Amino acid sequence: MKDFIFGTLSLEAFDHEISQTIAVVSMVIGMFFVLGLITYFKRWRWIYKDWFCSLDPKRIGVMYLIIALVMFLKGFGDAVMMRTQQVMGVGDSMGFISAHHFQEVFSAHGTVMIFFVGMGVIFGLMNLIVPLQIGARDVAFPFLNAISFWLFAAGGMLMLISLAIGGFSISGWLSYPPLSGLEYSPSEGTDYWIWMVQVAGVGSTLAAINFLVTILKMRCPGMHFMRLPIFVWSCLGSVILVIFAFPILTATLALLTLDRYLGMHFFTPDFGGNPMLYVNLIWAWGHPEVYILILPAFGVFSEIVATFSRKRLFGYTSMVWAILAIVVLSFVVWLHHFFTMGAGPHVNAFFGIMTMLIAIPTGVKVFNWLFTKFRGEVHLDVPMLWFFAFVLNFSVAGMTGILLSSPPVDFELHNSLFLVAHFHGMVIGSFLFGFFAAFNYWWPKVTGYQLNQRWGVYAFWCWFMGFLLAFMPLYVLGFMGATRRLNNYPAETGWHPYFMLVAVGVAIIFCGINFQVIQLIRSYMQRRTRRAIAGDPWDGRTLEWSTTSPPPEYNFAKIPQVHERDIFWAMKYKGVSVSDGDYEDIYLPISTGVPFLIGMLVILFGFGFTWKIWWMVISSFVGVVALLITHLSKDDAHEILKADEVRKMEEASS
Repeated sequence: MKDFIFGTLSLEAFDHEISQTIAVVSMVIGMFFVLGLITYFKRWRWIYKDWFCSLDPKRIGVMYLIIALVMFLKGFGDAVMMRTQQVMGVGDSMGFISAHHFQEVFSAHGTVMIFFVGMGVIFGLMNLIVPLQIGARDVAFPFLNAISFWLFAAGGMLMLISLAIGGFSISGWLSYPPLSGLEYSPSEGTDYWIWMVQVAGVGSTLAAINFLVTILKMRCPGMHFMRLPIFVWSCLGSVILVIFAFPILTATLALLTLDRYLGMHFFTPDFGGNPMLYVNLIWAWGHPEVYILILPAFGVFSEIVATFSRKRLFGYTSMVWAILAIVVLSFVVWLHHFFTMGAGPHVNAFFGIMTMLIAIPTGVKVFNWLFTKFRGEVHLDVPMLWFFAFVLNFSVAGMTGILLSSPPVDFELHNSLFLVAHFHGMVIGSFLFGFFAAFNYWWPKVTGYQLNQRWGVYAFWCWFMGFLLAFMPLYVLGFMGATRRLNNYPAETGWHPYFMLVAVGVAIIFCGINFQVIQLIRSYMQRRTRRAIAGDPWDGRTLEWSTTSPPPEYNFAKIPQVHERDIFWAMKYKGVSVSDGDYEDIYLPISTGVPFLIGMLVILFGFGFTWKIWWMVISSFVGVVALLITHLSKDDAHEILKADEVRKMEEASS
């Protein structure tokens, strides 16, 4: 009876090391603090009705970013623990966490940053910006959009639950077999990893389908493909990659699940299985994933460089073709992640050449941005500072990537900290810096007021200098033979001074994060709506179309009419009108709590599978199916805003 009710869950699942206990207690205190504030201000009904049940893509976008922020703090905490351990764990000292816990932290850091911070940020920006830039009132499938978000949030919640109940995977952020098999990982950690990634991945796939249809079918009149804003082009490339790459991940995890739960042998080295099959499949998803994250950042920088140089984007057509080239080439380079597998010189040569070729469309973008600034009126506001930091870091990381694309070099540097530095330079130096630029750039559009620039500059310099100090020494350590996953190393290696520099860099980045928090608080306390004024470089593209800041729920009272490519530019400098026509009735989907309830049931589904609580698995699955059938059997209900109401609301806002 006990096994039926609790499965494999026991009191041992709550027995943690002191460092993990501190993390759990901190998380619980923070959670109760937030819940207490909500209760004190009596905002529970408002949060549930206006946010959890909302189908408005702008609110869903904000919730994506909130989840990404929470997970970023968790992932950064993991990074701090790893670097602190590497400073302390030298010679006879074993540091402050055990080797087992270090592997859990290592695995959790990569999983959180890629699947929950990265994917949360790009879909958050898409929800906030894409409908505004294509002149759409909503996304193609509002209900599906909400389900996508709550599946993503359910995966994130499973990650946080693993902190308190049980342990996490020790097999890395991609869970290579045989380490992720039952023989070497018999505990629940890998099962947590499988279900959180599987659930979040399905949500990402559904969201990508939604945005593909939105961009293809909901563009306003006159906006053909070569008139799309470049950010929308970058998002289109990203969602195409998601649609083709994430099903590979889903299938791969399904096979790993069968290995672990039903004793099959797809990835075990006996009974005909092959661990390298898993590595091929996971990187067939994994390398496109890099560009899934980076392409939207390229779009952000394209918007920012044009705005703050007060020039049209140089080489629009070449930028579009570069995006499409990256989309295609990103699927034929995956094997460079494991040149050391012994595939043979012909295979290695092909993938090495393809890896070098993908640098060409990437380099095209850098030259386009530089030529956009050439003879422009460059304004060094905070978003532009992030662009300059991106160009430096991305160029360095890109050159080291070309170095690693040579199989003989990769044989020496594979799995070393040189590779870690390269990867973080690509992801942090492009994707994360791109998000920080977008955060400062589009904040007025989302909230109606600008961020405090002084604290933004402080945060930028801490991040920029801290990043260089935290990752440049890793290139040196890689050449000196330091590998990943090191929780202890001999003192005679001479690595300790470099790990000290890395730790100082992490501390400076932490200061930058604090400055960003202060920036938010100060900006909120001093908030005021700032209208675009003549001569202000921040208008034009920041205030998409003629909507207010923040936009109304319906985005546009009149659907825009596009007559040329740079319509924002035309609005500002040529006085072109993009909202001709009469007011009309607007149909808005009525909010529903079904997606939220599905997300909660999916958490129980993943938790039940992890601990083999089969009654929980079955009941939660039946609940999800019942909710979907009940909702889909109803007529599609909409709230209708009459044309006169819309006109009066527009007059009041102006």
